[in-house]
Amino acid sequence: MITSRTRDPAARTVTVLAVLWLALLTVVDVLLPANVVPDPLFAVSPLIACSVLRPRATAAFGAAAVALLVVSGVWNETWSTGQQWVRLVDVVLISLVAVWISDVRMRREQHTQRIVAIAETAQRVILPTIPTSVDTLVTATRYVSAAQDAVVGGDLYDYSHTPRHTRFIVGDVRGSGLPAVEEAARTIRAFRQAAAADQPLTEVAAEMDAYMNQFLREGEFVTALLIDLTDRETITIVSCGHPPPLLVRLDKSATFLESPPSMPLGLSRLFTESPRPETATFTWQPGDRLLLYTDGLSEARDTARQFLPLLDLAPHLQTGTLETALDDLLLRVRSHIPDGAMRDDLAVVLLEQPPIEEHTAYSVSNATAAPPR
Repeated sequence: MITSRTRDPAARTVTVLAVLWLALLTVVDVLLPANVVPDPLFAVSPLIACSVLRPRATAAFGAAAVALLVVSGVWNETWSTGQQWVRLVDVVLISLVAVWISDVRMRREQHTQRIVAIAETAQRVILPTIPTSVDTLVTATRYVSAAQDAVVGGDLYDYSHTPRHTRFIVGDVRGSGLPAVEEAARTIRAFRQAAAADQPLTEVAAEMDAYMNQFLREGEFVTALLIDLTDRETITIVSCGHPPPLLVRLDKSATFLESPPSMPLGLSRLFTESPRPETATFTWQPGDRLLLYTDGLSEARDTARQFLPLLDLAPHLQTGTLETALDDLLLRVRSHIPDGAMRDDLAVVLLEQPPIEEHTAYSVSNATAAPPR
């Protein structure tokens, strides 16, 4: 039963320590004079085991400790004394307590694992999955949470595809923790409601802002970048205080698509009159790629406090598939920041307008591979 847990590195280490303790104590017992008896220390072995191992493995170490104590009593000829019997009771009781501790720990760990599984599932539900193909576009996404043991944070992305429009959003909630996750979910809900309607992108932003005003607390707001890619050759942008997207041409030249800045969502409530969002329009060609991102990427700094040079990295976004390009980008981000530890959440969406014949072949391939509904 002891070896059943050795696949876990921590369990393997504890197993080795507990075995070494019994072995060392046995050697010491043999070398010490008969009037010096370290037998009570055999109980330390099951105590070591209970910190990581299962109750049965802990019980095995307890049984081994008791057996060695019995052998020690024979070797030292101490069974005729009442003290040896006291030592036996001491080791037995401590071993039983160790087994009980291991059982309590295991139950708590299982309870915690269930809670974590539920939390991770809930977080993944909050963050939508963007298909690898949306209308005429090929897409890829990545999300890295800066919070330890969290799947998502306050960054967000989503898409809306209807017969009339193809739209995307990337956003960032000011703040962290569960409140930021809650507001991110709310922002996605507002986007889905507004983007599906047959209205200009500026009205989508205004409607989202009015919705978020009802919920955001003082000091809270959401930066957002809204993209309309309904027209195959046109990129229409509304920026609500968000970093500009990066357009990487097929020839690997790159430029930031700057647009008239609008206030972040949820701040218009602070003003009697606030400026209306404005759009900016750009053109792109088959083979071009468009990177949408949050400030976890644009504000990533190295030990010298230098920002990540996005324009210098842009040519790498034209290398390989969208998936490999994003994997490479995240590797470069982690190599840029100290210890590879994210200080802020990071969400990226990479879009490509493939040549018409490539997209047609891709769609047919997917349709052929898909199981019948």
